[in-house]
Amino acid sequence: MKTLLTLVLALGFICTSALADAPKSVIHFITVAFKADASPEKIKAALDGAQKLPSEYKGITRVWTKALKVQNVEEAKVKKTHLIAIEFVDEAALKAYTDSDAQKKWYELYLPIREQSTTYDVTN
Repeated sequence: MKTLLTLVLALGFICTSALADAPKSVIHFITVAFKADASPEKIKAALDGAQKLPSEYKGITRVWTKALKVQNVEEAKVKKTHLIAIEFVDEAALKAYTDSDAQKKWYELYLPIREQSTTYDVTN
């Protein structure tokens, strides 16, 4: 019985430690269809602007903009050809980013050429 109790306590400690170590970060995925008349230079400027976000907003740790594979683009009504992934330190940082100076600055490059986008936010 003592061994069973020790095992249960040890497993509880391990599970609690594992949950405490789970990342609190939030990944904000944006799938994007750019307007047909958006030049490659303007698209590059928008993606480069996204890459600068971690230096302009302390709650962002990483940004990814190079899609390695995009599936089902040809079958879609709206051709979402680009993906932007932004890692926030936590959910509070994501919420505070809305209407921040960093977002407004990036939107000056991004919104004029964006046809349509869909976002997903995920965390552990």
